This record gives sequence, C-alpha cells and structure tokens, in this order.
Amino acid sequence: QVQLVESGGGLVQAGGSLRLSCAASGRIFSSWNMGWFRQAPGKAREFVAGARVSGGGTFYADSVKGRFTISRDNAQNTVHLQMNSLKPEDTAVYYCAALKWDGRNWGGQYWGQGTQVTVSS
Repeated sequence: QVQLVESGGGLVQAGGSLRLSCAASGRIFSSWNMGWFRQAPGKAREFVAGARVSGGGTFYADSVKGRFTISRDNAQNTVHLQMNSLKPEDTAVYYCAALKWDGRNWGGQYWGQGTQVTVSS
C-alpha cells in the first residue's frame, strides 16, 4: 500500500503563489516516479508535473512550464509543487500520484485525496 496525503491548497489571487506538499508512506517511495495531476469541474483529470525516482529529472505540462516546479525529497518521502504566477485557469483539485506509464501517457497508480486550489481574478 502507498498512501499519499496532499496539503497546501487554498485561495490565492491571480499572480500569486502556492506550494503544495505530498507526504507518502513507506520505504518504497524512492521506487516511484511521482507527480501531480489536476481536475477542474467538468474537465478530465490532467497531468501537471512529474519527478523521476532519482537524478532530479522533471517533466511538465506545457500549460504550467516555467511557472510550476516539482521537487522531491526521498529521505523525507515528500514531493512538492511550487506554483508561481497562478492564473484563474489553474483552479482545480490537485492530486498527488505515484506514476505509471501506459505506453502513451503518464497515469496514476496511487492517488492522494486531493487539495483544492482556487485562483481568483
């Protein structure tokens, strides 16, 4: 079992910043690529950012590239998403996930409960 718990969501004005955190259980955290997804009302869940198991490799959706930064600390079993220059379009429930590759896209094998991010104009 992998348990993921997100925190750090909230209400912020456009142009502001938030830092999301995800705490993972177990010693196997370092075995997983980790990432963040988001889902806005009426929309499909969307991949946002990922961090590889080691080496510092990261990857981002084009919509957030240059504004969001994902990081992980395997010793602390945590992953973070620093979100800067937030836009109203970023409003969504954000989910932490242990990632899997389906041959075409990154998906989630395990999911956190989600944390709401609301960006006001």
